[in-house]
Amino acid sequence: MRDVTVCFSGHRPEKFPFEGAEKSVFISQIKSMLHLEIYEAVKAGYTRFISGMARGVDLWACEIVLGLKQEFPQIELICAIPYEGYASRWFGVDKLAFNNYIHKAEEVHTVCESYNKGCMRQRNVFMVDNSSLLIAVCGDPRSGTGQTIRYARRQGVEVKLIRTSDEEI
Repeated sequence: MRDVTVCFSGHRPEKFPFEGAEKSVFISQIKSMLHLEIYEAVKAGYTRFISGMARGVDLWACEIVLGLKQEFPQIELICAIPYEGYASRWFGVDKLAFNNYIHKAEEVHTVCESYNKGCMRQRNVFMVDNSSLLIAVCGDPRSGTGQTIRYARRQGVEVKLIRTSDEEI
């Protein structure tokens, strides 16, 4: 299964210019590039897509994958939640999207029973260890996304990187 599985990593909205305002040109461009990478992965034979379910890039990827299911019904959404109750303090659109995607996913994996200092990293390791391709949106190499990219490369997982800055990862 790993050879047909893609995972995602990327920043939360507030880490982007304009704090990730949905209607900004910058976010529209990021979403378009993300859509293209996911579409190309489907065309290359990938059928399983793991989202870490964080606000921002992860939820945008869910939306894109579910949208592409109309054209490619064989693709599956897998949700990797870092810990039980992860989104319990969210509100508004993000909470609605999270709940919607969880219900539409083919699989949901909760990596840790409760919050702990390393649960986000454990979730990222789970995703990379179960994938052969990582699609990442990154502008800060010191972030969790940067850490995930470096881990994926060490594991021999292909990385498709959508850069939002000139910093090397």
